Amino acid sequence: VQLQASGGGLVQAGGSLRLSCAASGRTFGLYSMGWFRQPPGRERETVALISRSGDQTYYADSVKGRFVISRDNAKNTVYLQMNSLKSEDTADYYCAADSSFIHLRNPKGNIDYWGKGTLVTVSS
Repeated sequence: VQLQASGGGLVQAGGSLRLSCAASGRTFGLYSMGWFRQPPGRERETVALISRSGDQTYYADSVKGRFVISRDNAKNTVYLQMNSLKSEDTADYYCAADSSFIHLRNPKGNIDYWGKGTLVTVSS
């Protein structure tokens, strides 16, 4: 599985962005998906996760109520809608896929596939 994230950019605080992660192959529906971020000078952290069918989600406390993860298995794509953005949301954002939803909870673990990052910069 190859993952390609897009949608990053520069936005003012309070604004919105939607990230997309397109996956190659016909097995997208077999993988739980996640969004992660790595702020400058800090470790990678989990942002949001979604199960294979989309019936289960997880959000980091820092983004609850502001970010929404969703997926379209027919389009092999997972999305991250980011609203009410804050300067502390500035980071490189990555998508990842794993056959186990639980594995995605640990960004330092042996996750099956990672995409390249897309930079989100929130100006205050």
